[in-house]
Amino acid sequence: MPIYLDRHSLSNVTAADVAAAHAQDVATQGKYGVEYLTYWFDKRTCNVFCLVDAPDPETAIRVHKEAHGLTPGEIIEVDVAVVEAFLGRITDPASTILNKQPIDESALRAVMFTDMVNSTEMTERLGDARAMEFVRAHDSFVRRALANCSGREVKHTGDGIMAAFAAPLEAVHCACNIQRTAAAFNRSSAEPVHMRIGVHVGEPVRDSNDLFGATVQMAARICQDASVDAVVITEDVREHVGAHFPLTPLGLRLLKGFRDPHPLYSVEWRSHDHGHDHHGHAHGHTHGHTHD
Repeated sequence: MPIYLDRHSLSNVTAADVAAAHAQDVATQGKYGVEYLTYWFDKRTCNVFCLVDAPDPETAIRVHKEAHGLTPGEIIEVDVAVVEAFLGRITDPASTILNKQPIDESALRAVMFTDMVNSTEMTERLGDARAMEFVRAHDSFVRRALANCSGREVKHTGDGIMAAFAAPLEAVHCACNIQRTAAAFNRSSAEPVHMRIGVHVGEPVRDSNDLFGATVQMAARICQDASVDAVVITEDVREHVGAHFPLTPLGLRLLKGFRDPHPLYSVEWRSHDHGHDHHGHAHGHTHGHTHD
């Protein structure tokens, strides 16, 4: 059967309220051939996302209606592997199953894209085998940083990696660590590895039939737009992490596929003190570029 993820925008609900509604779904689902697998609850926004195995969206919603009356505003079909990659689980956490603990975990995710600069030119100049060694070096920088910052690799893009984080702060720490590792590598390598990194944050079901569709698209676009060796973040990410990193505003940028311009920021990873709060700015290097 297909798997669906739905979105409820509620108000004045607690984690215990949502857990009770989930239990009512589970009690009701059998007669409809539906299985409510798990859910995510963001106490800040009171948004709830339910993951359900159902014959069709209408039957999934019918269970909600009968169980507690809270019907979703949106429901989309999802790939279970993609849910696992972005959200980290497809069933209730062990604490919920063993201790009857309500789930108090947001479905908000930061999405990070890395992109190796001039990888095509490098392949033409060095040949496939030698160029692939540098792609593997890039991959090791990224995967090591992901392991240290609780990030999950979603997919390899050929000359970059897309990753997801439950905490925007960890995503930006990770991006800074990747650029620092690359800079250290370049100091002792005859052939440098340069990359761009973009980070955006969003919810899984919103204005799109794709899981994290607009969030992924935005993160990919700001990565493509970024300067060489830059870490660029959106206003939404800045709201989560701004006080922790020195930022340089890049102004409003019009990005391919988006109608309105978006304010972007360059994270000054060279002057950021390896995980400590720091409010200074770096000197002696350029802060990004503009496409007019």
